[in-house]
Amino acid sequence: MKKVEIVGGGIAGLALAGTLDPSQFHVTVYEQRAGLPAVGTTLAMWPEAQEALASLGILGAVRENSPVIRGGALRSAIGVPWLSVEGQNLVGAARHTLLRLLDSAVPSTVQRRIEKLDAVPSDAHLIVAADGVHSMVRRSVWGQSRAAKLTPYLAVRGVIAEEPDSETVGEYWGRGDLFGIGPSSGGTNWYASFRSGMGPEGIDVGEALAVTRRRYAGHSQGIQHVLRVATPETSLAQRIWTTPPLRRYSRGNVVLIGDAAHAMAPNLGRGACESLIDAVALGKLVNTLPLDQALDAYNRQRVLRTQQYRIGSSLMMRVALAEGAQPMRDKLLDLAAKRKSAVNRKPKAPGGSKTSQ
Repeated sequence: MKKVEIVGGGIAGLALAGTLDPSQFHVTVYEQRAGLPAVGTTLAMWPEAQEALASLGILGAVRENSPVIRGGALRSAIGVPWLSVEGQNLVGAARHTLLRLLDSAVPSTVQRRIEKLDAVPSDAHLIVAADGVHSMVRRSVWGQSRAAKLTPYLAVRGVIAEEPDSETVGEYWGRGDLFGIGPSSGGTNWYASFRSGMGPEGIDVGEALAVTRRRYAGHSQGIQHVLRVATPETSLAQRIWTTPPLRRYSRGNVVLIGDAAHAMAPNLGRGACESLIDAVALGKLVNTLPLDQALDAYNRQRVLRTQQYRIGSSLMMRVALAEGAQPMRDKLLDLAAKRKSAVNRKPKAPGGSKTSQ
């Protein structure tokens, strides 16, 4: 039995523990959190992430406990719709529900240790860093220059018990801020981002919520209603961190997965999905190939893709949270909305195609 040490028992760590073959590996998961979180906002599960959940045997349970995301609209700060976005068979899984179901997929042979490690384990066939954006393993093995980088933005998010009005669902872009409203299991999921000097550690959620209410006081009535109903007990507040690029996610027998490898801005909604895909891909490769070949294949499969998403999410964050360029951005979106409306109003030819001008 070969020893595999997984540092971190979040989404990526649990998914990997549930994928590794218990007949080949003695797996230990180190997690500093004693239990699963009670508060968690909704994570959009894209089709490839759903395939990873299916391979773990929990996709059905995730779907049973999660709403389908059918789309929404990109809107101005006051709620004027610019562009409609159709759903792509996305499932909105609450983070705490997803963690609970991933936990249920972990074999009973996996050893759990509630412990915060200060050093990288050394006596193992494979050491996996699934310890998030502030990964101790990443800093220790790749160096302090590859540690997480703080952005100037605060993320405040939460859930409320009311179902969302279909006319308010979507993402709102203002001057230097954004706000999102979408479905959650039994209610509404919401999130806000804007520039802030709060934190970066130990942010008081009640204070962050009060700051958010003041920030969005002039925004749409739908946003203001959500923030009036929101409570600190069902909300979270964190500064947004990202990680610098890496050309390879493994060194020797140490490998990075999830946010430890490619923590990205939340603007594309891909972070949790890519963590799941990382974990299942790595587990399947390690189950079937010698370790060096498995890690080479993992790097080929995952580095380019996830680094593209990391760059794309950063660019999208800059556009969505634009300040000086916000008027030009809004004019371009207004023009796009008018053009789309004009195309949709064109009369159709008898065969069903639109007439040409």
